[in-house]
Amino acid sequence: MKLVSSPPLSRLSSLHCSQCGTVYSAFEMQHTSACCRVPLVADYDLTEPLSKDVINQAEPSMWRYAALLPLLHDENRVSLGEGLTPLLSLPRLAGQYGFDALFLKDEGQNPTGSFKARGLSMAISKAKELGVEGCIIPTAGNAGVALAAYCARAGLSATVVMPRHTPASFREECYWYGADVELVDGLISDCGARVRQRNAGGELLDVSTLKEPYRLEGKKTMGYEIAEQLGWRLPDVLLYPAGGGTGLIGIWKAFQEMKQLGWLAPEVALPRMVAVQAENCCPLLETYEGRQANCHDYHGRPTLANGLAVPHPLGEAMMLRVLRESGGTVVSISEEDMLTGMRELGRHEGLFVAPEGAAVWMAARRLLSSGWLRAEERVLLLNTGNGQKYLDNVMGRAQR
Repeated sequence: MKLVSSPPLSRLSSLHCSQCGTVYSAFEMQHTSACCRVPLVADYDLTEPLSKDVINQAEPSMWRYAALLPLLHDENRVSLGEGLTPLLSLPRLAGQYGFDALFLKDEGQNPTGSFKARGLSMAISKAKELGVEGCIIPTAGNAGVALAAYCARAGLSATVVMPRHTPASFREECYWYGADVELVDGLISDCGARVRQRNAGGELLDVSTLKEPYRLEGKKTMGYEIAEQLGWRLPDVLLYPAGGGTGLIGIWKAFQEMKQLGWLAPEVALPRMVAVQAENCCPLLETYEGRQANCHDYHGRPTLANGLAVPHPLGEAMMLRVLRESGGTVVSISEEDMLTGMRELGRHEGLFVAPEGAAVWMAARRLLSSGWLRAEERVLLLNTGNGQKYLDNVMGRAQR
């Protein structure tokens, strides 16, 4: 199905290859780039002035930024109210460890309990707009749940392939949404291989991380919200749990777009971006520190933070570019430290975060102790999910 033009709702103009820049049409279904077989990225016409007045203040979701999102026809929007999650100060932990200004954006308050709601809302909206009838996804947990929910909302079929060791809560929720769930021995990379096998004929849209261009656009709305919630200022340092890395890349994309639009004052510096991984699965760290050329042959292990068990991220080069451009770094966190982080955020701030969010907090502690972070800097943590879903992983481990 081909769309002829875009109404004024969206400034979407084209897609480009993230490696060589080759331009592709944004008005027909695309996957990865035909030229380099890497992710495609959406572009918008930002040459004409666009003021902040375009933000729909009456819309309490990520769709308030519709002009800078890729959906062309509003009737195709598939939404459960995702986005506009709270940005909370953490005064007790800040005081205990010596941070002057410490904040956490709680993505666990999204529909389906994680940040994946943003990307899947956008991807399924575009799938509906482009005439797709069914979708398939390999997942470590949260993305599969979000796909199942948004496909149900859109009236599309959903196939979810996840590791057998994934906590039961993720599997059960997918079943309740009516998805076809297949369990695979191994990590998400093994699930990806099974998805390619099952979908060899291309009957379903593969919504794997960065294999279509629109999950990234949903995730970037975190960046717009952060700026809006901080009064069009930005944190000095932003720490993000990076498995597939779509959110890290998307937030940086949003910051770049806002700079181009003039929504951020010239004196507003962009934050140093920190990618946080699990010691059990840290391919980005290994590449960043030069111990491997890339992640292609990396072998990871399962981790409490299911979303970080991504041994071969397709967006590795894009993540490394964000770290280089922002002056950021990569940190890996042990399983025991994740549990410590969950306990501290729970007992001192009343937040039951996912292990991924706990890893981010422990990374901030380490970077402050090492001097990479300074006490007077404004630090923002991203918690990507609700800890309730991880009870199978952490049950009985609340005590030290």
